[in-house]
Amino acid sequence: MAHSRRVTPAELEAARGRLVPDVAAPGLRVLFCGINPGLLSAAVGHHFARPGNRFWPVLHLSGFTPRLLRPDEQDELPRYGLGITNVVARASARADELSGAELREGGDVLRAKVERLRPRWLAVAGITAYRTAFGDGFGAKKAHIGRQDLTIGTTRVWALPNPSGLNAHWTVDTMAEEFAALRAASEV
Repeated sequence: MAHSRRVTPAELEAARGRLVPDVAAPGLRVLFCGINPGLLSAAVGHHFARPGNRFWPVLHLSGFTPRLLRPDEQDELPRYGLGITNVVARASARADELSGAELREGGDVLRAKVERLRPRWLAVAGITAYRTAFGDGFGAKKAHIGRQDLTIGTTRVWALPNPSGLNAHWTVDTMAEEFAALRAASEV
C-alpha cells in the first residue's frame, strides 16, 4: 500500500515510541487489533502503512470492505462497522522489540478498552502476541488461529494471522480465508 509521501530515515527514527491513534467507536462489529505500530505507521499516522503489510488487501479480499482501502483512508472503517487498535500503543521497528511485560500490560489496557467500546468481535492479528497479552489466566497460551473461548464482557475474540510481510507461511489468499470466516461470524 502506498502512502502519500516519501518518509526519510530520520523521520522513521523520530517515530520510535510515537502513538498512532485508534480508529474506534462504541459498538463496532469488529475491532481489529495489531501488535503495535511500525515506525512507518507512526511516521505517517496510519495503521498498517508499510507497503509489504497485507492487512488492507486481505480486508478487501475477505469481503469486509467493498474496495481496497489505502492506509490513509482508515477513517472510513467505522462506516463498515470496523476499527483498529493495537495491543501495545508505542511504535517500534519490529514487534520483537516489545517485552512480555509490555505485551501483558497492553493486554490489560486492551481489555479495558474493549469493555468500554463493546465491539461484537475483537480480532487480534498475531497469535504469539495474543498468547502473551492474554496469558494463562484466560486460556490464551493454547490459543489457535480462529474463534477463541475467551470473551471480554459480551465481546467475542478471534485470533488472526499477523498480516506482516514477514509472516511468510500465510499467503494473502489463506489470510483472506481466515478473515472471511471472521466476517461471516460477525454478520450473524
